[in-house]
Amino acid sequence: MPQALVRINNLKKTYQQGGKTRTILDNVDLEINEGEFFVLLGKSGSGKSTLLNLISHIDSPDGGQIIIRDTNVTALNEREQTLFRRDNIGIVFQFFNLIPTLTVVENITLPSELGGINRKVAEATAHELLEKVGLGNRAQTFPDKLSGGEQQRVAIARALAHEPTLVLADEPTGNLDEESGQHVLQLLLDLTRHAGKTLVMATHNLEIIPFADRVARIHDGKLVITHSTEENGAKKAIPIVESA
Repeated sequence: MPQALVRINNLKKTYQQGGKTRTILDNVDLEINEGEFFVLLGKSGSGKSTLLNLISHIDSPDGGQIIIRDTNVTALNEREQTLFRRDNIGIVFQFFNLIPTLTVVENITLPSELGGINRKVAEATAHELLEKVGLGNRAQTFPDKLSGGEQQRVAIARALAHEPTLVLADEPTGNLDEESGQHVLQLLLDLTRHAGKTLVMATHNLEIIPFADRVARIHDGKLVITHSTEENGAKKAIPIVESA
């Protein structure tokens, strides 16, 4: 039996908009299993990114709780939440969020060093990950010298460098062309599955559905499971478009 890594109970999030209260997530319940590739679908503004931000506690809910392993993250104070996120969660953003004044290897090692990992150890891990993402020769390059796809590969390496339990990816191919996007998806999925990580991805890309373990759609604040490999057969590998 699969074990739940993330348990979400009665989660609620509202925003004030034009003097009115808008409910983004309405008493959402969800369990995400260890090692699962879980996809969140929904139109822009539906609450996909909000749910990821609540799981990572970049944002705080108005009600309910989020439990990761045995830790009720919603019960932690701000400092405890920051430390928990640093030690247990890797995040891949749509806009890369690389620090322009740091080299590629410095961008990857920074979170690990902030977490107290020895610099030499952090650099060794960073170089190993750069080889895996096909950028072993770009360690000393600055982000503005990389293509969008290359920057996102660096962001993936950064997200995995501290060996997180949970990886959250928010529209990771949203700023990439189709070919680069397919490469990034394949890379992200391969690296997380090889390491036994749990991957939760928010996306509007319907082509990812056959490759997920489960897919949920958010609509009007509600979350509904729409696809499961238990019902629809085995997982597939994302097809790669070869570069010219």
